[in-house]
Amino acid sequence: MKIYQRAKKVAGKAYTIFEVADYSTGHRVMRSFSDETKAQTEAQKIAKCLAAGDIRGAQMRGTDTASYGRAIELLRPTGISLELAAAHFAEAFKILGSDRITEAAKFFVQRDPDSITSRTVAEVVAELLAAKQSRGASVRYIQDLRARLNRFAEAFVVDISSVTTADVQRWFDGLKLSAQSVRNFRTVLGTLFNFAEARGYILKGANIIEGTEKVSAKNSGAVEIFTPSEITKLLAASAPEFRACLALGAFAGLRSAEIERMEWTDIDLKSGHITVAADKAKTASRRLVPILPNLKQWLAPLAKKSGTVWAGDHESFYHAMQDSARASGVTWKSNGLRHSFISYRLAVVQNAAQVALEAGNSAQVVFAHYRELVKPKAAKNWFAVKPTTPANVVSVTEAA
Repeated sequence: MKIYQRAKKVAGKAYTIFEVADYSTGHRVMRSFSDETKAQTEAQKIAKCLAAGDIRGAQMRGTDTASYGRAIELLRPTGISLELAAAHFAEAFKILGSDRITEAAKFFVQRDPDSITSRTVAEVVAELLAAKQSRGASVRYIQDLRARLNRFAEAFVVDISSVTTADVQRWFDGLKLSAQSVRNFRTVLGTLFNFAEARGYILKGANIIEGTEKVSAKNSGAVEIFTPSEITKLLAASAPEFRACLALGAFAGLRSAEIERMEWTDIDLKSGHITVAADKAKTASRRLVPILPNLKQWLAPLAKKSGTVWAGDHESFYHAMQDSARASGVTWKSNGLRHSFISYRLAVVQNAAQVALEAGNSAQVVFAHYRELVKPKAAKNWFAVKPTTPANVVSVTEAA
């Protein structure tokens, strides 16, 4: 490689330049340098590249060479060649449609399946319940979580990361429950999957419950009630320890949650009133519920001096309810006991305000949803259901 030293005059000033004759492109190109050492370095580089058959390398200018050197240094820790790195970049650019390689890599890392810790649904449920208990969650809340989540775990005996939005939506669709109950299940499962996400059991940003259909509890369908014959069969088929719970729902209109918290000391058979304390009522306000004659007959042989009316937890309460329905052959109606009491009671007293006070509802709700659902004769038969044979109603003995 020859280096030519030439004198050059620019704007009246004389300069010395050094030129390298480069034939790597197939024709003569003179490359100029103001420093002889730089010219020699370039000449040596071109000569080496030509000797190795690297025509492109020989054509690289000084800035190109520096860029190539930095690229090699950046790739050195990866062990990947510059050619392979360029090929990967070009393919990724084509897939993404732009230079968003870094963002794509961060997104992948957040959702990399290899970063997930394997846990079954049942294992995560147990861990969540333990965490809630250690943080002082109320007994009632823990019971509700356990009942709902265990039911879900029984249906999904798989790794929690494999459960999809479509899977859960189909499960929701198959629940034979009211819209409010399905809504409550959705809330609880949202808590479960948030817990799983925070602990790396599912992918980040992959809480599948958010993609399920949001259920509105308003105007969710017609109010369903039991007939006098059906409640007679349910009471006859129920286990003795659950019979008082059924009677309190059917003939006092207590909510399931209120019954589960009810103690025998809250039930005064002598004065004829049930006290629903503020801490046991859904509305957080105390109310007195009259013990009607037929309810008194159901409770009297079962009453105790102390203790809870229902000795089990929320989950066992739910199972006892379903067992009663199966044993009696009566289809269970969501919130049917309470709906029945309000409907029949309103037909008897014809006073929405009075029924609202007894049931812990507003008069507007009672009037709007329960007015004229049943006839007075049916209401009379409802409150005539007793442990002994009542008129016009299937007796407990016969139903048994």
